[in-house]
Amino acid sequence: MSALSAQLLDRIQKRSARVGVVGLGYVGLPLVVELARSGFESVGIDLDPKKIAAINRGTSYIPDTSSAAVEALTAAGRLRATADFAVVSELDTINICVPTPLRKTKDPDMSYIVSAVQAVADHLHPGMLIVLESTTYPGTTEEVVQPILEYGGLKAGVDFFLAFSPERVDPGNKTFNTHNVPKIVGGMTPTCSELAQALYGAAIETVIPVSSPRVAEMVKLLENTFRAVNIGLVNEIALMCEKLGIDVWEVVDAAKTKPFGFMPFYPGPGLGGHCIPIDPFYLTWKAKQTGFEPRLIELAGQINSAMPHAVVEKIAQALNSQKKALNGSRVLIAGITYKRDVDDIRESPALDVMGLLHEKGAKVAYVDPFVPQLRKGDWAGGRDLASERADPKTFRSADCVAILTDHSNFDWATIITSAPLVIDTRNAIKGRHLHVHRLGSPYTIERALEPMAAVG
Repeated sequence: MSALSAQLLDRIQKRSARVGVVGLGYVGLPLVVELARSGFESVGIDLDPKKIAAINRGTSYIPDTSSAAVEALTAAGRLRATADFAVVSELDTINICVPTPLRKTKDPDMSYIVSAVQAVADHLHPGMLIVLESTTYPGTTEEVVQPILEYGGLKAGVDFFLAFSPERVDPGNKTFNTHNVPKIVGGMTPTCSELAQALYGAAIETVIPVSSPRVAEMVKLLENTFRAVNIGLVNEIALMCEKLGIDVWEVVDAAKTKPFGFMPFYPGPGLGGHCIPIDPFYLTWKAKQTGFEPRLIELAGQINSAMPHAVVEKIAQALNSQKKALNGSRVLIAGITYKRDVDDIRESPALDVMGLLHEKGAKVAYVDPFVPQLRKGDWAGGRDLASERADPKTFRSADCVAILTDHSNFDWATIITSAPLVIDTRNAIKGRHLHVHRLGSPYTIERALEPMAAVG
């Protein structure tokens, strides 16, 4: 180990290293808070002045990170935020946690990573550790990040240290968080890995080294592609079950009693969030650069992308059963975030459903306690919307209520007793009810005439 690396390792172990995190969203803010909590003087860097102001006054804007924690750390002088990248010249480590969206052509948009790395490179100095956390395709750290950082003459693994460690954030998860989810680390050299392990090990319970950044990058894509493919499978099974007269929810519940060889996944209106709908495209894009055709992954993506269309078709069929047309009907969407009990609408399939309904002439409204306002730029309806009240009057006024996100604070009994027609894509309403149609469950006159279950 060189003198530079030994000095940095000593500073990390003694908590005298000054650490920074670029990008203060769902990944970056919890990370910089954990680093500060473990004893480091920590700086968050972001270009959003609202985020900077919130952190510096001791307020969190991320549900999984409490304002009390942010306030305590800022008051203790261990956490601050800035938009000025010049602070990098004072820091010993930098974690880059910026978005990695897709372009309209479904290829990776690397602009956020390139911009952040260039800003860091402008203030890079010998002895620094740089870790990329943004989800991306295998090879990014070596092919994109390393050349930008080395442009000024410093060499990775010699003058500064470079690694990749994929974020594994699950917003809204009450059990697993930044502190207790195992951290994968792959460095450019063994010394780079050792330093990154030391940094994360100071704040995170378990750190797992792998042989290279490329392996670490692939780990994250495997994890989320695994989910995307299995969700695609169960979505296809759900549509198949409707045709076969079988309840897919009953099938999955029975199958998951097997203690080996099966992991339950559940159907829904499509994929949402910052990772699962996007990451497989990063993998397939990179695979195609080598001439490999990832057919299974692409097919799963096609199935999942088609689910909003399937939901709209189910809404139209249900309205037709009540002698109503979709065109002109008032459809109330219950829940527009991509998963329950979070305020995140990124890539939410509910927005696609709403756009398709609007396109077909439906009068679209929504109710979601986590999203009080929906801007016109966030969906295809071309106008701003406000969440309606989740009360009997609102549900009665709709021709159809479509449950797309099963928030735990929705009152299902009120929806059942008030709404004239319900489409349930999340199996939120248990039992059979004359006016409730479930995704993945057949609706026939014979089943509708069976005794109704108690309100669940």
